[in-house]
Amino acid sequence: ENGDSLSWENLNRAKRSLALDFARPEARELLVELARSVGNLVTNLPAKGFLAHDKVAQGRADLISVRVMGWPDGAVALDYTANAAVGYPSLTGPISDKDNPEPVNHVLPAWDLLTGAYAAFALLAAVRRREATGEGSEIRLPLSDVAIGSAANMGRLAEVLYTGRDRERLGNAVFGTIGRDFVTRDGVRVMIVAINDRQWAGLVEALGIGAEVAETEAREGARFAADDGLRFTHRATLFALIEHAVAARDHAELVASFAAHGVVHGGYQTMLEAAADPRLVGENPVFERTADNPSGFAYPAAGAFATLAGEERVTPRPAPRNGEHSEQVLAERLGLSSGEIARLIDAGVVGTARTDA
Repeated sequence: ENGDSLSWENLNRAKRSLALDFARPEARELLVELARSVGNLVTNLPAKGFLAHDKVAQGRADLISVRVMGWPDGAVALDYTANAAVGYPSLTGPISDKDNPEPVNHVLPAWDLLTGAYAAFALLAAVRRREATGEGSEIRLPLSDVAIGSAANMGRLAEVLYTGRDRERLGNAVFGTIGRDFVTRDGVRVMIVAINDRQWAGLVEALGIGAEVAETEAREGARFAADDGLRFTHRATLFALIEHAVAARDHAELVASFAAHGVVHGGYQTMLEAAADPRLVGENPVFERTADNPSGFAYPAAGAFATLAGEERVTPRPAPRNGEHSEQVLAERLGLSSGEIARLIDAGVVGTARTDA
């Protein structure tokens, strides 16, 4: 209600914030000096701008720059446009639309997330290289390359070039294996997946459809027990058998049977329901309820996903207000006096956190 961003305060936990007006030459000079002082710079500003690697490195020969870009040529791209370009929206959507498909975007910014993780990985690799050689690096990481490169790494490019066509829409089914959503007798929608022979055998036994599957094998001249590809080819028939068996059972009964036979499954939840799920959030040590957020709203905050065995988790720290640490950073990193910092603030070169919230 007071205009704070919940995304901001979760994406920027445990950081310090220095606010500078980049329209002012003096502010740009301060940022360059700060980058030289730290020795590592991650930015999405243009490669030929005031943060160009060769310019900043003039005062720090071993500088490491990681530049996140849209396209390799410097053109702007966002996750949404990169996703559209690499073709994934043509694969998603209901089966009923396969004859007249309109693109269906998904809401997860997958390429943003992968690019961020890859940028951190690349930075750490460059730091290790600098430790070994003393050399700095300029790393350029285009979002579009992460998107199309990831698609290639998963075999998607090879697939369409080999077949000469796009993959058909499958709705909620999983390509190449047995996996889809089904509805129980009491109306619970469940995602069920069997990606190997053992899981398939467990699913058949858990649902008690062995006789029906055997009849199908005899009729089609196929043996599904050891061939995931055959199961996928005959998925329409097998899905019908699974659908009928699931619809005859309540969810609790199904869960018990699946647990006994090692069947991989998961119920659908809204995100609001997920937020109230003890296994995901309430009893998950990744989360700790915190009230010291800039917004003032108290809620579970996620800490580090990976942990060191035997080490206690660090409590998730709050995000800063924009400019909250301006004076501290300028004093500690650049050695500016309080009088000089005050002059920069008064001149509007440096911003500080607003105090009216």
